[in-house]
Order: sequence, then C-alpha cells, then structure tokens
Amino acid sequence: MLVRDVMTAPAITVAARTSAKDGLRMLDRHRVTALPVVDGDGRLLGVVSEADLLRDAVREDDRTHMIPHEHSRPEPRTVEDVMTTLSMTVSPESDLSDAVEVMTTTAVKMLPVVERDRVVGVVSRSDVVHLLARSDDAIGAEIDELLRSAGLEYQVDVEDGHVVLEGPSDPHQQKVADVVAGSVTGVLSVRFR
Repeated sequence: MLVRDVMTAPAITVAARTSAKDGLRMLDRHRVTALPVVDGDGRLLGVVSEADLLRDAVREDDRTHMIPHEHSRPEPRTVEDVMTTLSMTVSPESDLSDAVEVMTTTAVKMLPVVERDRVVGVVSRSDVVHLLARSDDAIGAEIDELLRSAGLEYQVDVEDGHVVLEGPSDPHQQKVADVVAGSVTGVLSVRFR
C-alpha cells in the first residue's frame, strides 16, 4: 500500500511567522498533534508539534510554593522559534510500511508528504489506525467489486483484515487478484485457498 492511499490531503499547514498561540489554536481546532511549517510557496521548513509549542508555555502556579518567586514574562514566540527543522518526509509513492516503520521506531507521529518540493499531505499514526480499523465487510465489498471489474471471479473472505481468495488457480490470474486485493485500504495479507 502506498502513502497516497492513506494520507490526509490537502495538508493543514502553518506559516513560520504564525504566533505560538495561533499554532496551539490550529492544533486544537484540527485535533492534530503536529503541523508542517511551510513558506509562502508551500515548501517545507520544518514541523511544529504539541511538545514544541507546550515547552515553557505553562507558567508555574505560585500557589504551589511557600514563597512566591519572580516570573519574567516570556516574549511572544512564533512557530519558527520552536519548530523542528530536521523533518523526515515521505512521498505519495512511498511504501506505507516504510512510513509506519519510521512512526513506530522514532518519536515521530506524523510525516509530511512532499511532492516536487511542496507539502501535499500528511500521514500520521492515526491515519494508519483509521485504515486498519476499517470493517472487514467494507474491505470485502471493495475487493469483490475491483476483482469483478477486472474480469476475475473469486470468492472473497476477510477476517480482521486478512483476505482469503478462492477461485481460479491460474498463476497469472492469482497474481493480478493478489495485487488488486492488496491495494485495498485495510488489507493486511492476501492468500489463496
């Protein structure tokens, strides 16, 4: 499965000069944990996450201390001041399994999807969770429709995202059926009975 099959597009992005407060508002409004930071032409400059924007944003509460202490008011900050500039990216044609590998072996929860130097979408852990949670009935119906439109007659059974196809044993037809079924979102494996 390719990243383009799962990514959220268009990407919700933020400009580098956006205030940190507005960055927080965008995260909250769109219910995301990170945003690609782009220039005026849509080129990726970095990524700003909840952690970036929260760091030093919450003031200590004097009620928790016996002796109150001086607070210096932090100067207004922009997204550019706190963003991470060393961003990992993927292309729409990247293998989704490679993106998942990055998102499960690092602290990265979201990857900007970049094509021709422009941010065209994002793929996040939650996008993949949503994909994997797709119902077996919906997966089976889509596979059945695609196989029939390709002129292939297979019985389709799906259990927890695992597909079993029963039908012609011709190797060429099985290869086509495997590719067709494997391209459907939510499919974890394909085998023949």
